[in-house]
Amino acid sequence: MTALRLPPAYHLISLERAVSTNDEARALAEAGAEDGTLVWAREQTGGRGRRGRVWASPPGNLYCSLVLRPEVSMAEAAELSFVACLGVGEAVGSLVPPMVPLRYKWPNDVLLDDRKISGILLEAKSGAKGRPDYVILGVGINVASHPEDTATPATDLAELGAPGLDVGEVLQAFARHFMTWAARWVEDGFGPARQAWLARAKGLGEPISIVNEASRLEGRFVDLDERGALVLELPGGDRRLIAAGDVLFAG
Repeated sequence: MTALRLPPAYHLISLERAVSTNDEARALAEAGAEDGTLVWAREQTGGRGRRGRVWASPPGNLYCSLVLRPEVSMAEAAELSFVACLGVGEAVGSLVPPMVPLRYKWPNDVLLDDRKISGILLEAKSGAKGRPDYVILGVGINVASHPEDTATPATDLAELGAPGLDVGEVLQAFARHFMTWAARWVEDGFGPARQAWLARAKGLGEPISIVNEASRLEGRFVDLDERGALVLELPGGDRRLIAAGDVLFAG
């Protein structure tokens, strides 16, 4: 196993098994864990993604959650999902052959070769004056295997030309690239992260459908607003901001 070399801003909690690293991180945050506390489990028995969906979590892939205490509004804290996408994207992009295309799927998926390599789960507890008491950033990256028969086709790093990776190496890469983007977000705001995310956005300028529990909207994906909402141009030309939902692409 790789001897971990994480930047000193991180405080690692390493576990063989957890029900959910997000749950572990939340419990630590409630107990006063400091910003940068990083929970890493080799396996999850109850991993979850957005909207409570099951996240298959066998050994061999990366499952980690980070406690963050940003001094921003709750709305600004949501931007960390895009910051994390950039950290994951640059990490996995550095580990596979350079010709493998990298894309971001709104709101929080990272795709390699048009298949899902990673998912991100952001959970926050509101504190005083509309600011988060803490934010839990959960990240899963398919390293050695991936689930079959998923709504979005999946892949893993081994399949894409990076076999035999130690999961610790992937954790190091994510920690390093996320820290770089998080520092830039703190210094320069969401603008640079938004532009970098849009530069690799899947479906930008193309027809898409937005599906949630109650409705389905069709239109063209034209932009992200200044807080990360998807800007959907409807058939009549009106534009609507979408804060939550699943994106389906034409075809």
